[in-house]
Amino acid sequence: MHVGILGPLEVRSDRGEAVTIGGARLRALLVRLALDPGRLITHDELAEALWGETPPADRANALQSLVSRLRRVLPDPAALRSEPGGYRLTLPKENVDAHRFAALAASGRAALASGDHRRAAGLLGEAAALWRGRPLADVADAPFADAAVAGLDEAWLTATEDRLEAEPVITELRDLAARHPLRERVHALLMRALAASGRRAEALSVFEEVRHALADELGVDPGAELREAHLAVLREEQAPRRGRPVLRAPLTSFVGRDRDMAEIGRRLADSRLVTLVGPGGAGKTRLASTVAARLDRPVWLVELAPVTNPDDVPQAVLTAVGAGQTKVQEGTVARIVEVLSGVEGVLLLDNCEHLIDAAARLADELLGLCPRLTVLATSREALGIFGESLWPVPPLADEPAVRLFLDRAEAVRPGFALTEANTPVVQEICRRLDGLPLAIELAAARLRSLTVDQVAARLDDRFRLLTGGSRTAMARHQTLRAVVAWSWDLLGDDERDLAERLAVFPGGFTAEAAEAVGGSLDLLAALVDRSLLQLIDGPRYRMLETIREYGLERLAERGEVDEVRGAHTRYFLDLAEQGAGQMRGHGQLTWIRILGTDHDNLLAAFHYAIERGDAATATRMTAALGTFWMITGRRSESVPWLKSALDLDGEIDRNAWLVTTMMYLLNSLMSQPIEDVEGLIARFGEISRQADIDDDPLLCLISPIYHLFQDDTEGGLAAIDRALVVAGPWSSAMLLMFRAFLLENEGDPGGMLADLRESAAGFREVGDRWGLAQALTFIADAAMLFGDFDLVVKSLEEAIELTRLLNPDDEAGHQRMYLATARSRQGDVDGARHELRLMAESSRTEWSIRDAAFSRIGLGDLAREVGDLAEARFQYEKAATAFDDSGIVSPQFRALVLTCLGHLAVAEGDLDAAASAAAEAAELADSVRDRPVLARVGVLAAEVEAVRGNAEGAARTLGASEQLRGAPDAYNPDVFRISVQLRETLGEEAYRQAYGKGAALDRPAAVDQVLRR
Repeated sequence: MHVGILGPLEVRSDRGEAVTIGGARLRALLVRLALDPGRLITHDELAEALWGETPPADRANALQSLVSRLRRVLPDPAALRSEPGGYRLTLPKENVDAHRFAALAASGRAALASGDHRRAAGLLGEAAALWRGRPLADVADAPFADAAVAGLDEAWLTATEDRLEAEPVITELRDLAARHPLRERVHALLMRALAASGRRAEALSVFEEVRHALADELGVDPGAELREAHLAVLREEQAPRRGRPVLRAPLTSFVGRDRDMAEIGRRLADSRLVTLVGPGGAGKTRLASTVAARLDRPVWLVELAPVTNPDDVPQAVLTAVGAGQTKVQEGTVARIVEVLSGVEGVLLLDNCEHLIDAAARLADELLGLCPRLTVLATSREALGIFGESLWPVPPLADEPAVRLFLDRAEAVRPGFALTEANTPVVQEICRRLDGLPLAIELAAARLRSLTVDQVAARLDDRFRLLTGGSRTAMARHQTLRAVVAWSWDLLGDDERDLAERLAVFPGGFTAEAAEAVGGSLDLLAALVDRSLLQLIDGPRYRMLETIREYGLERLAERGEVDEVRGAHTRYFLDLAEQGAGQMRGHGQLTWIRILGTDHDNLLAAFHYAIERGDAATATRMTAALGTFWMITGRRSESVPWLKSALDLDGEIDRNAWLVTTMMYLLNSLMSQPIEDVEGLIARFGEISRQADIDDDPLLCLISPIYHLFQDDTEGGLAAIDRALVVAGPWSSAMLLMFRAFLLENEGDPGGMLADLRESAAGFREVGDRWGLAQALTFIADAAMLFGDFDLVVKSLEEAIELTRLLNPDDEAGHQRMYLATARSRQGDVDGARHELRLMAESSRTEWSIRDAAFSRIGLGDLAREVGDLAEARFQYEKAATAFDDSGIVSPQFRALVLTCLGHLAVAEGDLDAAASAAAEAAELADSVRDRPVLARVGVLAAEVEAVRGNAEGAARTLGASEQLRGAPDAYNPDVFRISVQLRETLGEEAYRQAYGKGAALDRPAAVDQVLRR
């Protein structure tokens, strides 16, 4: 993990992925810890840093809550350690930019003191590149910020002075002197730089200006350093002028690449041959030229792009160093050596790929004969010389890519700016163009005649679109097609054939997958060497989208697309079916990773089957991936995929078709607004009659699921009993969980809990972490009724851990909401409120609307319990709006909100509104036969009766609610409060009798009691 505080807070994983830290206080906490990585920061220090003189009443809990929230968003949560007395951020100092800056600045200062100005300039330039703006920019109001910023500003100013002493830049020194009119060292450096450039009069004028300023402002004379500079100017003791690099002056700005420049500069200091490699259009030439221009050595640029004959390479070098204009002749290399052997300079060999052997031989010879020479080369493949230091030039990251587009767009369309509307479009353009600078520049040039939306819409035909390069550029850099075609033409026949076949992979791929379409390890290595493939973690290979599009065009021209896509589809169908069985066992995590990594390829294979009308392959693919989609939170996303497979006609695998149909119906009913709910449930009934329950682990679940949706307890229990006879271990665990759901609805929480315990044990044994997480969540739900909060907390904490293990992006909102409720009933109301508010108000997309709405209900309940009725109404109404906006038709959810609003109406004294809410909620819950929700409505109905004076009827209704849920739920605040009131009104014995009559009712009579029928 890397933390940047020299500018707005920036957090990146070790792989370079940016992480957003939301909330000012969370950012302040991380920044304060990052100022002292590795040191224990005490609770007192942190509290003072975050809250100053007004800390919260429960400072320790508030800190702990902030730390917990921060850990959840850090790429390495273990880096933030809790220890007795405080917290410690266990990062190496170099992983925090402020400390890396300090180390580089110190090294640069030491190099300057030793007289190594070139090394000092490189180190101090690298240090300066770490600054992205004002330090601590987005926590500037934090109590600790002023002192920290002052220290960092002074460190930056000192390092800048050191850098400008090592490598003077007059314009920068003038600007610095204007901003610091009394800083003597800055003015001394400016005087020496002016004198060194022959501007002695200006240097003396600077001295007079600062002398007067010191006298007027401070009443002092110039110090020793300023006086020495003055004398040096008077005596004309100027340093000799530095030789300037022989490079073209760029016509456009250079965007991004700070890390690349710093690393290349470091390699040039340590190695005599550095080669920048990367695909065409990646910006190798511009990067190399920019780095070279900053070197304190002469640089000769050798442009090899126009050279076509390998024998002409030495002459091109000789011409570049200004020592010859004749044709190739004997002694050309000797003449180059004569010019370069006594000079500590850099030879920049640009665009070596088409002359790779000749360029490599010459570079090797020159380096051996010119001991002070360094070679910086650019190529689409390495020179392959011992001692060569390679630096792959990657595409631009998202932010600098957008900045490049903006910069070039402003040049062709004055006034163009990023807006809320066009920023996502620009980001899409840069992403689809792989961050390739040349492609982005060509796209921006199109804004002369197109809008950004039109450019984005035409990217599917990018090679026709991106043709407007500079007239003075080489032909192969004027169009995107020419850039890629140049690389293609340099390949051998076998390499070219494989590159075109690999273009069918929309995602990365493994060596095994490549072999399925005709690849080999040797050919893959060759394509990596030529920058047409990138080797990424896994190990896997990746082809840039632009290169892939070109390869697909060529494959289509050869008429081989169907053949190769067919091979691709067969490979990934086999992979999906291998993973299907593993997805329900000990291999679950491994196969989630495998299928997740290759999901783009799996979808491409599936869509190819759809295009071909291959119903058998399509349904086999969806049947194999259905469980994976469900576990990884793709239920809603998978519905159209499942439907498109079912819409095909043709020969099918019967079991695959049944599983696909089950997944389609289940995911439709569970995740999307549906108008014809009854129709979908009826289809469930149809396939339940077709399934042979012993054919597949999933088929035996169809009938129980159907009866669950029908609220048919008797039919469901019978179907489960039949299935358990033939079910394997995994199916048995799932069936037991379904039986628990039926028992819950029958008011048998004890039976429900027993089945869930057995289900959890079964999932644990077979290794299904997802099934175990579900079972543990429902165990907590049942245990809550019995007041076993230790079991609730233990079960939910494990369920949350499992959920995040399966999907790090899943914040386990449902389980966390339950956990907050349990903790509130244990007495930690503030902690519960904080957690619920975090879930309800978070802007992160992972939170489902339903979880956020339930969190609002929880917040409303907590507010109502302490008498804050306005806050309670606000939260309940927010919950109702969230449910309405979700589009999910769920009478139970509406009944829950109405029940809460009814309790609130009682507290506000509006009994008519409360009674109306109770009646409507009861009808809604009964319409879907949801007895647990109807039990909650019964508590409201009892409260209305009690306030209206019918205490005995209220106690009977409260007892009927117990009958519906199967347990007293004595820890529910509303149940407890109403029962206390009724005991006081009726007396203990009368209350017990009335309550007992309600609890003794049979199920239909209990329903009637709540419905007031």
